[in-house]
Amino acid sequence: MKEKIQLSNSNFTNFSFENYSRIFHGLKVIDFVSRFETDLEEYLDKDKSVVALNSGTSAIHLALVLSGVKSGDTVICQTATFSASAFPIIYQKAVPVFIDSEEETSNMCPHLLEKIIVKQISNGKKPKAIIVVHLYGMPAKIDEISNIAKKYEIVLIEDAAEALGSTYKGQKCGTFGDFGILSFNKNKIITAFGGGALVCKNIENKQKAIFLASQARDNAPHYQHSVVGYNYRISNLLAGIGKWQMGVLDEYIALRRMNNEFYQELFKDIDGVTVFVEPTNNYYSNHWLSCIKIQEEISGFNREDLRLQMLKDNIESRPLWKPMHLQPVFKDYDYHGGNVAEILFKNGLCLPSGSDLRNDERFRISSSIKKILK
Repeated sequence: MKEKIQLSNSNFTNFSFENYSRIFHGLKVIDFVSRFETDLEEYLDKDKSVVALNSGTSAIHLALVLSGVKSGDTVICQTATFSASAFPIIYQKAVPVFIDSEEETSNMCPHLLEKIIVKQISNGKKPKAIIVVHLYGMPAKIDEISNIAKKYEIVLIEDAAEALGSTYKGQKCGTFGDFGILSFNKNKIITAFGGGALVCKNIENKQKAIFLASQARDNAPHYQHSVVGYNYRISNLLAGIGKWQMGVLDEYIALRRMNNEFYQELFKDIDGVTVFVEPTNNYYSNHWLSCIKIQEEISGFNREDLRLQMLKDNIESRPLWKPMHLQPVFKDYDYHGGNVAEILFKNGLCLPSGSDLRNDERFRISSSIKKILK
């Protein structure tokens, strides 16, 4: 059987631990964590302050803690996302309220967002925070969402775990909200074999985040703790890998965008199949994953037909994220909206999009898909 074509990859085609060990000569005297943070700040926005952590999930949790989210508070969250966007709400014993997507970007619907905020306020339960996600690297309608958050003075947490390098009107995703979230998990656009980052508006919040992420040790000659802390800091080793990966970020974005162009060309004459692309020139996606939506009544095949055919050919693909309001763990929480996210889950498919996707693998993907088209 031919080698399996995976959905994404760890971006280490040319990686060698033997060569990399030379970078870590004198490891004890080099602070790769702060250097990685500086690189991220310079890449995103020099006015932002970045804290490198052990995961994007940790970053969302700290953002909620720093936002003052406590037991019983309401947090509005996009339903079309991975569970890590929502689990930290439960960590704080807060109450998630899930809302539907809009069709242009598949992300949080601004009109629904304002409608739910007004309803919550009228019920005496003003939301404490909003978690918006840039799904698969596609920027959300972040201007509208940001303006709504400011209008009602609600903290905006921007989950850009999949969107490092994506921009809206030239501004980097992860820099619009009160807090931004990044991920360096092994399948992301760049990786540190794990890790994440919290993007803060100012140095004060960065210092608070570092304090909390380092077990909240008080300034004392002995170990003393006045508040609950967390073991959330990234290791020096992984930070060094992340810093090295920053040097290839733009290259990997270009490769992912090339994959998206490949799928646009492949499906351009196929009725009923839509490739996820930017709705206007204001949006610039890193296309972390290239996705399609299939209308079975037009195409004559559905998402599962294509997924299973590709699986037979040892090619990995995956349905889009199952909406949070359909997840058993969140079945008792409120959901507002229509069926946009549900249709995306039913009809959407993530296609192989790794930065190291080769021409022969694209040919295999094309050949497999054409079997369904016949």
